[in-house]
Amino acid sequence: MNKIIYIFIIFFFFSSCTKDFEEINTNPNAPVDVQPSLLLRHILFDYGEQMSYEGYVAGDLLGQYMTEVDFNLFDRHSLTEPQLGGNPWVVLYTNLRNNEIILDKSRSNAAFAVYEGPALVLKAYMTAALTDIYGDVPYFNALNGKEGNVTPAYDAQEDIYQNENGILDNLSKGIAAMESYAGVTALEGDIFYNGDLQGWIKFANSLKIKSLMRISNKIDVADDLQKLFDDGNYIQTNAENAIYNFTNGQPNNFRMANLRDGDFNLFIMSETMEEILTNLNDPRQAIFFRPTGNDPTTFAGLLNGPDASTTSISVGDYSLGGTIFRTNTEDLDANYLTAWETHFLLAEAAEKGLIAANAQELYELGVTQAFAYWQTALPTDYLTNGNAAYGQNGNDKIEQILTQKWLSNITNGYEGWIEYRRTGFPQLKTIAASLNDDLIPVRMPYPGDEASLNRDNFNVAAAATNDNSVNAAVWWDE
Repeated sequence: MNKIIYIFIIFFFFSSCTKDFEEINTNPNAPVDVQPSLLLRHILFDYGEQMSYEGYVAGDLLGQYMTEVDFNLFDRHSLTEPQLGGNPWVVLYTNLRNNEIILDKSRSNAAFAVYEGPALVLKAYMTAALTDIYGDVPYFNALNGKEGNVTPAYDAQEDIYQNENGILDNLSKGIAAMESYAGVTALEGDIFYNGDLQGWIKFANSLKIKSLMRISNKIDVADDLQKLFDDGNYIQTNAENAIYNFTNGQPNNFRMANLRDGDFNLFIMSETMEEILTNLNDPRQAIFFRPTGNDPTTFAGLLNGPDASTTSISVGDYSLGGTIFRTNTEDLDANYLTAWETHFLLAEAAEKGLIAANAQELYELGVTQAFAYWQTALPTDYLTNGNAAYGQNGNDKIEQILTQKWLSNITNGYEGWIEYRRTGFPQLKTIAASLNDDLIPVRMPYPGDEASLNRDNFNVAAAATNDNSVNAAVWWDE
């Protein structure tokens, strides 16, 4: 009898626990869906804000724009130990996942068809950043969690760039979708171009130019580049830049403005940056940095990767980041792609004979636009005398182009490091106290979470990169 009662109690208990379980444990006020307009706005802002911050506190160390004076294992190239930054994996995949929601909605609901083109362009843009930073990554099946694939395989970078539904293919499909769009629904949530699809098409074509140049050491891209140049339907003026403005107060200011002084003051001008700015006699130095605290007439940088435990460093002897990154962030942009970057890419293509064009004119246009972008008057003799004059004083023209592009990308520090890996310019330095055998890393390591959450596929990718080594070159850099 007692046994029967006991079984009844257990049955009653579990029946009671599961009755109306889903209804009781569902928040009726929680959103279950989101409009593409709201999600587009969120992605554009979130990716730009987070990668601008990442670019400053991590990318700028890899690209040797900045030096970190303490708590600087990352600056010493122990890249598995991110501190204030250094793990863009989460930023990239989170925004790719959200963008995939927009893409799915645009294809399943005719009312949202206008979002397909921009979503494909954003997918290509963020995917390029992902694979250029890490190399082979989960991609083609990485955003299908709802279908049950939560452990996607790592795809080869070569395929990610060139295969169907890869970077270049998505750009072509995105452009086609926007050119053929005949609906009346406006593109809302667009903080780049206020719904103007022509602006997105120019952005996509500029991104095509960038992507083709990125793989130009591996693939013959000359015909495709020439057509893009001849058509001229790419970002040509600063008014067409894919950017948005930060504000001077929360919540939409540049995140460095919100750090406590002690954290902000960890980042100072690098010796590499000091030498390049001095060599060019470049007035943007006063925008990018402040004079030293101990001598307001002097700008000074420090060699990257100091060992703070054995080196006495006084921040007052070096230049901190400029007020544009701290107190005047309304003058700063989250920068996706610009006219000056596009013209530097085309100048490089022209100088290498990949397109028929005047390399010097493209270079000088890029420099002029970059100075305007950074709100700095271009000295009248900057492009005619001194080391910025194209091909003069024994200067290597390709190095000049890449150095100018590197300088202007100070908020896109990962980009400067990526282009150094592709071209060798500007010439970066062996750091002070390397934790990577005096080698400059050529990829970011896969994050530790991958080893536990996607172990089998991670193990394959790690084996292909010499145990997830930061010294294993990516495909376009081999």
